[in-house]
Amino acid sequence: MDNRNSFFSLVIKQDGTYLKLFPAQGSGKQVSYDEINTYLADKRIYDYDIKALGHAITALKDQPMEVKLTPITIQPENECVRVIISQDKMHAIGRFYPPSNGGQMMTDTEIINSLAKEGIKYGIVKSSLDSFLTNRRYCEDFILARGTNPVEGKDAIITYNFNTDNSLKPKLNEDGTVDFHKLDTISAINKGDILATLSPAVQGKPGMDVCGIASVPKKVVNRILKHGRDIHLSEDGLTMYSDVSGHAVLTDGKVFVANTYEVLADVDASTGDIVYEGNVTVKGNVNTGYSISAKGDIIVNGVVEGASLVAGGQIILKRGMQGMSKGKMEAGSNIITKFIENAQVKAGGYITTEAILHSRVSAKGDIVVGGKKGFITGGEIRSGSTITVKNAGSTMGTSTILEVGIDPGIIEEYRSLEKSIMNMNNDMEKLLPILEAYKKKLNLGEKLSQDKLDYIRLATENCLALRNKIKESSSRYEQLHVEMNNSDGGSIKVENIAYPGVKIVISNVNYFVRSEIHYSKFVRDRADIKIVGL
Repeated sequence: MDNRNSFFSLVIKQDGTYLKLFPAQGSGKQVSYDEINTYLADKRIYDYDIKALGHAITALKDQPMEVKLTPITIQPENECVRVIISQDKMHAIGRFYPPSNGGQMMTDTEIINSLAKEGIKYGIVKSSLDSFLTNRRYCEDFILARGTNPVEGKDAIITYNFNTDNSLKPKLNEDGTVDFHKLDTISAINKGDILATLSPAVQGKPGMDVCGIASVPKKVVNRILKHGRDIHLSEDGLTMYSDVSGHAVLTDGKVFVANTYEVLADVDASTGDIVYEGNVTVKGNVNTGYSISAKGDIIVNGVVEGASLVAGGQIILKRGMQGMSKGKMEAGSNIITKFIENAQVKAGGYITTEAILHSRVSAKGDIVVGGKKGFITGGEIRSGSTITVKNAGSTMGTSTILEVGIDPGIIEEYRSLEKSIMNMNNDMEKLLPILEAYKKKLNLGEKLSQDKLDYIRLATENCLALRNKIKESSSRYEQLHVEMNNSDGGSIKVENIAYPGVKIVISNVNYFVRSEIHYSKFVRDRADIKIVGL
C-alpha cells in the first residue's frame, strides 16, 4: 500500500465553501488542525465553524469527509506551496496544497517563483520538484532547496625526525650523581638524514545557504620549513635534509645543524674567545676571562673558571664552575654540572648539580641539587617550578634564598621595569621645571633664540615620549605584579637539613628558617608557607 499523509482541499459549492478531508494511507500522518488553520488564514478564511472542523478531523478514518466551513462562496483557489526555511538557512522545505475545484495546478516555473518570493536564491533541488510534479503528494515535506556547508581545511603540520623535547633529564647513577657517559640529551644526525617533513595546509572551501549568503571556513595555519646553514630542502619544499653529520637543534621554529667544534686542550690565550654556530666541546678547562658562545650545546670536560658560557641549547660541565665572582653561564635549555661556585647561572630549562655555593642561580624548570653532597650555601636560587636539595644553608647561618613558583624571567623583567620606571620619572622631574621656566618667559613676551626654541620643541617631544613609555611600562609592571601575586605553584624539598639563615620564598610568600628543619617539603598554603614532612 502506498504511504501518504492525510490532506485536504477546498470545495466551492452554491451554498458555501466546504473543506474535503482525505484520510492517510498506510503509515502516513494525520492532518493537523494547526496546518489547516494556517492554510485557511493564508486564504483569508477566518470565520468558519471550528467545532465542525475539529469533529471532522477527529472522525476522519477510512473515507473522505466534507465539512462546511462557511456559507460564503469564495473564488477558486489554485494549487500552492508553503515554504519553510530552516533556522540555519541550510535547507528549505515545501508543503504543497491541492487546488479547489476550478483552480489551476502549479508549473515548475511557478514553484521556483514561489521560492524566490521567500528569498530562496541558491541550491534548488530539481529532483524534488520533478518528484512532486510527477507524483503530486500534499501535506508532505519536500526539500526544495539545500545549502552547501563549508569544507574545513587542514593546518600545515611539521614532523621533526630528531629530539625536540628539552625536558628529558639525564640518567642518574645509584648514588644520585649524573652519568656523564649516558646523557642521551643531544640529537646526533648523519649527512643526508631527513630532519623534518612538512604536510602542507589544505585550504577549505566556502559554503552557501539557501538565501545566497556565503559561509567561510576557518583560516588554516600555513607553515614552512625554516633552517640554518648546511641544510637543504627538496624541490617541493616539503622535506628537509642535513648536508653534514653533527647535531640538530630546534630554536624558535628553525632547525640548525653543525659539526661540533672541538677544543682539544684549554680555552685560553691559545684559542681566544669562541663563537660558533653549532655545538662546542672543550676537552680541557675554560680559563678566567675567556668566553664561549654557541648556538647549540656547550660541553666542558674540565673546570670552568671566571669565564662566560652562553649556549642556545644545553651546557654540560663534567666538573663544574669555580666562578671567582666573575663566572657566568646562560643556557637556552638545561644546565648539568658537578658544582657551581661564586657564579651567575641562568637556564631556560632545568639545572642539575651536586653543590651550589654563594651564587645567583635561576632556572625556568626544576633545580635539583643532589649527589653525595647536595648542598646549597649562600646566594639566591630561583626556580619557576621546584627546588630539591639535601642541605640548605650552613651551620654558620649563611644567608641563603630559595625561591620558587614564579618564572625567574618574570621576576627579572619586573625588577628591570621597576628600575626603568624610576629612572624615567627622575628624567621627567628634571625636564618639567626647565620647560615650565621657558613657558613663563614666552608668556611674558620674551623673545627666545632659535636654538632655545628648538631645545623646547625637542624637550617637549621627549616629555611626551617619556609619558607614553612610563604609561606603557607601568601597565606591564602592574600586569606582572598581579601575575606574581596570583601564582601559587612550586615547592621546595629539603631532603636533610634546612639551617637557620635560609629564606624560603614561594610565589611572594616568605618564610625564614629560625631553627633547623629536617626532611621537609615547603609548599604554599594561601598566604602562608606550610611545612610537610617527607
